[in-house]
Amino acid sequence: MRLLRGNGRNGKPTRDRRAAVVPAPVGRTRFTGEAPTVGVVGGGIAGIAAATLLAERGARVTLYERERGLGGRLAGWPTKLADGSTVTMSRGFHAFFRQYYNLRCLLRRVDPNLGSLTRLPDYPLRHSSGLHDSFARVPRTPPLSAMGFVALSPTFGLRDLVRMNPRAALPLLDVRVPEVYDRIDSVSATDFLDRIRFPEAAHHLAFEVFSRSFFADPRELSAAELVLMFHIYFLGSSEGLLFDVPDEPFPTALWDPLHRHLESHGVRVRTECSVREVRPLPGHGLDITTDDGADRHDALVLALDSGGLRRVVAASPDLGDADWRSRIARLRTAPPFLVSRLWLDRPVARERPGFLGTSGYGPLDNVSVLNRWEGEAARWAERTRGSVLELHAYAVAPNADRSAVQLDAVRHLHRIYPETRSARIIDERHEWRDDCPMFPVGGYRDRPGVRSPDPAVTVAGDMVRTDLPVALMERAATSGFLAANALLKGWGVRGQTLWTVPRAGRSAVLRGLAALGSH
Repeated sequence: MRLLRGNGRNGKPTRDRRAAVVPAPVGRTRFTGEAPTVGVVGGGIAGIAAATLLAERGARVTLYERERGLGGRLAGWPTKLADGSTVTMSRGFHAFFRQYYNLRCLLRRVDPNLGSLTRLPDYPLRHSSGLHDSFARVPRTPPLSAMGFVALSPTFGLRDLVRMNPRAALPLLDVRVPEVYDRIDSVSATDFLDRIRFPEAAHHLAFEVFSRSFFADPRELSAAELVLMFHIYFLGSSEGLLFDVPDEPFPTALWDPLHRHLESHGVRVRTECSVREVRPLPGHGLDITTDDGADRHDALVLALDSGGLRRVVAASPDLGDADWRSRIARLRTAPPFLVSRLWLDRPVARERPGFLGTSGYGPLDNVSVLNRWEGEAARWAERTRGSVLELHAYAVAPNADRSAVQLDAVRHLHRIYPETRSARIIDERHEWRDDCPMFPVGGYRDRPGVRSPDPAVTVAGDMVRTDLPVALMERAATSGFLAANALLKGWGVRGQTLWTVPRAGRSAVLRGLAALGSH
């Protein structure tokens, strides 16, 4: 790997000047003659990335997606409100962090200047105790970023710093993948922070908010995932913790343009088409069975969520080998989560941020004021003199009374933004889902890699092991490109260059301290 110099803005790719390059597989520019056929199962970020690269190189691609539209967990669909308005509902807010180099590279296919993304000025946090935190003024250059967070955060006092266990914190200083999983995947995020004697207030206000972004209780989340996140956003990258959001609903801003891009490269996009079984054929190729029959392909990318991957593999007894199949069968799904969207008859206070992470407010994990940044919501709010709010509740107990959770989330919204108590809800939507990957303590080795035992079958998704410091949406995009690269390399066709934050700690001094602590 080599280091890449970042470019300026004005439409050009912007990356940390020390971002690491993963070179593309070398080969022909594209297929000549009869190109292979590839089935890509799953139309989320990972599947779109894989299908895009394969089709751009000339492969004949069929993309299978069981839902009505592309986007996976970022899909959107129309819904009609009580006032007669037709609006877009979705699975909710997602932050497009600046470290998402490969996801942004995918989006640049249809939006070279990334004009569809708008930056939010801060990532504010609020605890029910009254503590507030912000990342707007935190320096972005490591290690000043971590030092600045400690210095500026109200959750770190001198007494807290004296109490901390610096030796236990050493794994934070030099995060390497996959070594970080070898070291601390057997420890929960909560236990790791307890070992450090991380200040209780900071634990709840900052790191609990971040860990729950994995849709999991930090007591069950692998410490390796939490530490990797610390590396990505604090000590491994100078991009910081500020982020962008699409300025229109996901279909309009992202998936409809990418759908057209895929079709312009000959991709056969089959929505509302569930894959039931995959059957490897003697000698060469695979049959992919859907409700409409079977299609034969030369290769396959499985770009499904954890549950979907388990179902397809379980229904395909000849796929892979016994060890691979048993590890996939053990993959877990995170607990249910709620996305509530409220259309109110009046605006919230002018000073309310577009996004607020919360802790200590019952089930409520964050609040978004969509009309601060999404065009469709802003137009509705301007027309009605109202506002559009979105509430998220993660890691809800599977046996919880869902109606009670919805009411409780709104009750806590009234505590956070008191002006909403007198607002009338013109309409509301509540989406309950339980299809996010779980990264449990000790679960890393069960997660599939990009390559499967069959060289014609690759795997992509945000649960996939990539051996790169990527997470969440960026892991999905990166794994999709890696899955395509693996197939293209076998055919002697050039793949795509990828980027990540550095694969080790940036500071030689901090790396040295971490090395001393490991002996």
